[in-house]
Amino acid sequence: MKKKFKKHVRRAKYVFYRETLIDFKEHFFTFIGAFLGIGLIGLLNSKYFTANDNLFLIGSFGASAVLIYGIINSPLAQPRNVIGGHVLSALVGVTIHKLIPGELWLSAALSVAIAIVLMQMTKTLHPPGGATALIANIGSPKIHELGYIYVLSPVFTGVLILILVAIACNNATAKRSYPKNKEWYKIWKPRYRKRKKDA
Repeated sequence: MKKKFKKHVRRAKYVFYRETLIDFKEHFFTFIGAFLGIGLIGLLNSKYFTANDNLFLIGSFGASAVLIYGIINSPLAQPRNVIGGHVLSALVGVTIHKLIPGELWLSAALSVAIAIVLMQMTKTLHPPGGATALIANIGSPKIHELGYIYVLSPVFTGVLILILVAIACNNATAKRSYPKNKEWYKIWKPRYRKRKKDA
């Protein structure tokens, strides 16, 4: 009994030790990626808009940064999910706001709910997308004035900046690889390959 107990204690100590190890190189590139990604979007915002507009720098990008720079192997952090989730959610948010402009509680709830279901159906689930749909409804009048331009900029352009920075920073060391398994590019590849001629 004592041997089993000691074995479990040793195993628990090992697991605790492994979970509390700090990989400074990993954290360094997480910091660099998040700093550059959000910083570039913020720089665009400060160059072209006043600090009160905040059109390029939307809150959902902060949540995306956690995923694509901090949990790079998560399926939710892959480019297909990040791009598809944000763009679909922005489209839904703008559309619902145009259809139900007077009832904020209803348009906000419908936007988030429909965005989640569409992301599930298209296999582009990205949690910050829900916030992107919500911002289209609860955002400032300047965001509302953008209409469908909101989908292109700030959403699409901001997401592209985040992804490009992620590809550069998340492949800086041998331990980091992004996108996971390099599978995401298949959505842009031709569906049918030329058949090889029989020898």
